Amino acid sequence: MTYTPVAPFRVSTFDLDQLNQQFADALPQEILGWCVQHLSARLVQTSAFNVDDMVITDLLYRELRPSKPVPVLFLDTLHHFPQTLELVAKAQKRYDLDLRVYQVPEVTSRAAFAARYGEALWDTDIQQFHHLTKVEPLQRGLADLGAVAWITGRRRDQAVTRGEMPIFELDTHQRLKVNPLAAWTRKQSWIYVFEHSVIYNPLHDQGYASIGDEPITTAVEDGEDERAGRWRGTGKTECGIHL
Repeated sequence: MTYTPVAPFRVSTFDLDQLNQQFADALPQEILGWCVQHLSARLVQTSAFNVDDMVITDLLYRELRPSKPVPVLFLDTLHHFPQTLELVAKAQKRYDLDLRVYQVPEVTSRAAFAARYGEALWDTDIQQFHHLTKVEPLQRGLADLGAVAWITGRRRDQAVTRGEMPIFELDTHQRLKVNPLAAWTRKQSWIYVFEHSVIYNPLHDQGYASIGDEPITTAVEDGEDERAGRWRGTGKTECGIHL
């Protein structure tokens, strides 16, 4: 199936309530197909290469195959697990991704980051750590790409704080933010992975339900929220890019 874009919409013309009603029971590929057709070259997928992100990439690059590939924006925080970076390379090779990597300006390693901003900044000022490594690079990347809409891999069942998340919403910069897996469950994502042989981070098999930066990500125990291993003990529920 190949989607050919039509004339792009302006975000200001969207009726979000109508869109959310229209796609309330739609499959993720139907939501993504609409985005590809109507948002054309102004659409970006943001990906941390967690399992849900890989589902979306597979749908975009294997099933929908738009005439212009959707750029995949990856934030290299310099603190990822090696397994995450290995998966990024494998995914780029498998799908021939239009991969765009953004990181902290003028810093290229963990050691350089620590020398400039202090050792273990996540312990002393986690808000600043996330602003430097995620919030600012994300906004810079979306601006550079001219994005009017960006796709996330969030689901409502990932955490209590995401329970009412809509499929379509506006971010703080008035871009359209699309959550095509909002109504899916973790089980549905994994069923898709196994049915379509989607590659995924091996840390998922070691109890890491949600994978972020290595120094502040742990495995989760039975009965814990999927995202309980992110920023454990800090009281944080989001890194800042989805507030």
